[in-house]
Amino acid sequence: MDMLDTPELSAFRIRLRSFISEQLPDDIRQTVREGRQVDRERMQAWHAILASHSLLVPHWQVEWGGQGFSVAQQMVFDEEMALGDAPELNAITFDMIGPVLQRYGNPAQQQRFLPDIACGQQWWCQGYSEPNAGSDLASLTTRAELVGDHYVVTGSKIWTSGAQYADWMFCLVRTDREARAQQGISFLLIDMKSPGITVRPIVGIHGWAVFNEVFLDQVEVPVSLRIGEENRGWTLAKSLLEFERLKLARIGENKRRRARALAVAHSRREAGHPLAERPWFRERFAELDCRLMALEANAGRFIERAQAGEPIGAEVSMLKLRGSRLIQLWEELIVDALGPEALPLDNAWLQSQAGAEPQDRIAGTASSRRFLSRGFTIAGGSSEIQHNILAKQVLAL
Repeated sequence: MDMLDTPELSAFRIRLRSFISEQLPDDIRQTVREGRQVDRERMQAWHAILASHSLLVPHWQVEWGGQGFSVAQQMVFDEEMALGDAPELNAITFDMIGPVLQRYGNPAQQQRFLPDIACGQQWWCQGYSEPNAGSDLASLTTRAELVGDHYVVTGSKIWTSGAQYADWMFCLVRTDREARAQQGISFLLIDMKSPGITVRPIVGIHGWAVFNEVFLDQVEVPVSLRIGEENRGWTLAKSLLEFERLKLARIGENKRRRARALAVAHSRREAGHPLAERPWFRERFAELDCRLMALEANAGRFIERAQAGEPIGAEVSMLKLRGSRLIQLWEELIVDALGPEALPLDNAWLQSQAGAEPQDRIAGTASSRRFLSRGFTIAGGSSEIQHNILAKQVLAL
């Protein structure tokens, strides 16, 4: 039996599907269905709805506003959110820093941050990558010098998703320049309103400002906002990345794109025939569909491990490797299916299509989505790094 298709999970899935259908505002659903970005104001409105039903952080412990969802329940939740055209939630806030605070934070830190995060009004960004320390994260050079009861942080971060909206950033900094790379790093929580922080959005080829550069010039951070011991931040970073790999299989998001590809194929014709019946489309769709089924089956093995309390292991990198590439292939199929319709990359064109069917308006964002997906095999650890992890830690090559 499929790990996510037991009688209990099937009933759970039906309840979630009904909830999303009834509670998700229509304007947000339409925005997501057309492949457009949901602005922060509308995201916060959706956060408030989810929080009022204890569904914003359902995988958290009950004492912190969650429901204690199992890993399998959380995977079903993510999948149904994607299939119901709900916007993808900020994993950095709810799936990364939240669990880190619960596991490693002291009581004062937990009381300060977790309730606000669970209410959906506090946004976080991740200060990991640097201009010369992306894939080789341990070579980061942003430094933090201890001065009395606070650190003075100087350096820069790059590819920082959502930093222009973030209230806080969890950041890896070097606190001992003489120690071995991984042993001289600490984990700090930094208020984005602190003097000395400059955020510079990076507008990508897709036309959206998803990533940012963050410059830290003599930023003061209280020692009380360090999680764990000084120079031991690498342990926290690794535990966070292991869970991130499981999430980055992006099964729900792959299924969302599968549905978009079908909607386009059933609404277009080629050489007098429905596109969905054309051999080239059927062949490519079938290949990607098989890859998705294999990805989901493989993820089930890791879900079973997590449910049993076992370490997920380095081989979880294969999920991120496969899931991120598969999203790119779905987006390429959608663009190819639309043909010349996918050429516009223009807000004025989108406005002119007001009232058009979603599968028609999605043509205006198809190229943006395709370009945006190119980053999926880089963000969260590039595919090259995932191959290295599998070769060294799994295959012992």
